[in-house]
Amino acid sequence: MPSFLPAVPPTRMQRPLDPANLLLSVPPSPTDLAAVLAAARALRDSGGSGPTRDALRGKKIGMLCEKNDEPDAVLFRGAALELGAHVAHVRPSLSALSTPQEVQDTARMLGRLYDAVECQGMEPALVRQMGIDAGVPVYDGLASALHSTASLAEQLESDGVNADNRRVVLQAMLLATIT
Repeated sequence: MPSFLPAVPPTRMQRPLDPANLLLSVPPSPTDLAAVLAAARALRDSGGSGPTRDALRGKKIGMLCEKNDEPDAVLFRGAALELGAHVAHVRPSLSALSTPQEVQDTARMLGRLYDAVECQGMEPALVRQMGIDAGVPVYDGLASALHSTASLAEQLESDGVNADNRRVVLQAMLLATIT
């Protein structure tokens, strides 16, 4: 996996992180976590100004969740919008009862419509299969407090700065995985 060098702006990482490593059921490697943490620190220290403000301008992200006013959905949407992305709320129609063909067809359609897909409240196996078929990054509850990257926000707090740490971690993840 790539290592993030602080001298390189987070929007210009040489290779994006593998979105498959960002699934809840597959913990990111220590190298990936270190890269995201370094990018989050750079974002936090820049105060939301500079080239990262519009780094995802023109990118479209589909957010599959039942309600778009839930705290995780609000956090994810806010983080992406601040980077200039467009976020569309899509009600999930897939379930554990969906046929493999339905999952594949839906994932491929979402991959054509969006540059990335955030899945909230869906079965991890279903999200994993969508990630295989979509051809774009598919996240499994990236904004969830249960996601393996949530601990990165706590590490940022140990730096002595407490405001909006979870948001900058999400932004660092989005910048690292959406090309």
